Amino acid sequence: MEQYIIPPPTKLSWTEEERPREKLLSKGIAALSDAELIAILLGSGTVNLRAVDLAKHILQDNNQSLYTLGRLSVRDLQKTKGIGKAKAIILVSAFELGRRRKNTNVEIKPQVKSSEDVYNYIQADLADLMHEEFWILLLNCDNRIEKKIRISTGGVSATIVDPKLIYKYALENLASYIILIHNHPSGNTKPSQSDYNLTKKLCEAGAFLETPVLDHVIICNHTWYSFADEGKI
Repeated sequence: MEQYIIPPPTKLSWTEEERPREKLLSKGIAALSDAELIAILLGSGTVNLRAVDLAKHILQDNNQSLYTLGRLSVRDLQKTKGIGKAKAIILVSAFELGRRRKNTNVEIKPQVKSSEDVYNYIQADLADLMHEEFWILLLNCDNRIEKKIRISTGGVSATIVDPKLIYKYALENLASYIILIHNHPSGNTKPSQSDYNLTKKLCEAGAFLETPVLDHVIICNHTWYSFADEGKI
């Protein structure tokens, strides 16, 4: 009786259809050709054509022009053999998203040039609170605000701040600079000794991590205190 021959297990590998995805993950999206990007959108090819080859046919039918391709309708795209309604809809939708992104206004991020800018930016968040909160502003290299983050919420006269958490956010967001902010519900802007100690600790950490603390601003109802303005940083 003839025995069945069981082939040895093979290593998992990417299929032909998946290789553009593998390339994107390993080399980045900029390394992909137009055909490879279109192939990812198509998802699969036909019985006789891989997705990449089908994408090449689409480009060839449109003079290798993404501009021309992007103007086609679902019905136009279906004239290419292997492109059904579903694939045509995906391509039309992708080009439409590109157009909408191009027409979207770029958000101009606020720039911080002084402690007054900090006060005006965050005063509404902190001035009327009856408890202390500690916030940070993460700035890019142009001193523009990339993110505003509340670090902690405390009681009437204090809040606990973990320096590790502050620099975790700073490093995750690739911040160039940090501004520390907290409020004094009492209305007295004078820093406490713990405010001085925390500021010193965070400035030292910032210098070591090359993400300097530019200022520590204490917010009250209609005024503020700036460590930088007072020469304390």
